[in-house]
Amino acid sequence: MHLEVRANMATRWGICGAGNISHDFCVALKTLSHEDHQIVAVAARSLDRAKKFAKTHGIPTAFGSYQELVKDPDIDVVYIGVLDTHHLPVGLMFLNAGKNVLCEKPLAMNHREVMHLISAARENNVFLMEAVWSRCFPVYAEVDRLLSENSVGEVKVVRVCFGLPLLHRERTSQKEQGGGALINIGIYCLQFALMVFKRERPESIHATGVLLPSGVDESLVVVLKFSGNRMAVCTCSVACDLPNDASICGSTGIIRVAHPMHCPTSLEVKGKETQFPLPDPGLPLNFTNSTGLRYEAEEVRRCLLKGLKESIKMSLADSELLIEVMDEARRQVGVVYQQDSQSLASIP
Repeated sequence: MHLEVRANMATRWGICGAGNISHDFCVALKTLSHEDHQIVAVAARSLDRAKKFAKTHGIPTAFGSYQELVKDPDIDVVYIGVLDTHHLPVGLMFLNAGKNVLCEKPLAMNHREVMHLISAARENNVFLMEAVWSRCFPVYAEVDRLLSENSVGEVKVVRVCFGLPLLHRERTSQKEQGGGALINIGIYCLQFALMVFKRERPESIHATGVLLPSGVDESLVVVLKFSGNRMAVCTCSVACDLPNDASICGSTGIIRVAHPMHCPTSLEVKGKETQFPLPDPGLPLNFTNSTGLRYEAEEVRRCLLKGLKESIKMSLADSELLIEVMDEARRQVGVVYQQDSQSLASIP
């Protein structure tokens, strides 16, 4: 039985995972009205960890296993903030139990896993959204409006880059933990290009990069060619800082999404800059502009109130196309994860 979310009731969130991103998501939720959003439970791999997290964020219930959160009848939607390599089994656990899910990016490790999650969501008639939080920022909505009005003419080239020195983090550099530049931060570059070109499937994908000794990509460049001789150039790296900005170059002007491109608070069009400030956080954050996670939470509530099973801002078709492009880029540079050959038969 699926819980009905009504306008006069708060959306009740369950938090799966007690790591850095889950912390920031909870801080962001607290910037929204308590009448609209409430965090009612958190689950971690140990009860002590869950209790500590719950105390920090004022969450009434703490579980020492994800399975206990699955059984909680008072959860409207689950936010999954666990390690990328666990998104498939954990996501399936909640979807098959009839829970609505907002799952951190990447939705899963490859196209086959993503489709497994999408199928589970559809079979169980529940909401599923990949938490590409960028898509929900006001700047992105403004970009979409400007493009629909042809404010810079015909878009010819999109240039996006994002790089951070992250080699000291095991989850970024080790294959077993889903490391690599593309899957961790390059995903933001690709999703931006695909959004600008209206979710069109590229005519060609050309990727080149350098690998770490662990077998994951340290730096990567992906060139996408679209119909009408239009192109996108996406550059990412976990070895060094890159500008983390984006330019949409049209026949009559340029739209610039300044640093940080993936969670922007300003937009420049033909020399005119517009600001979209974020609220101050109630607790220290782990990542830049993380109070902006509030926008995807608002989008989830909007969808649930309307009875939707996916978002138009980051649809399941968007997630499928994004992972297809990522899979092909990985194939070309030689990054292979265990999940690429692992059988799905043992996963419920």
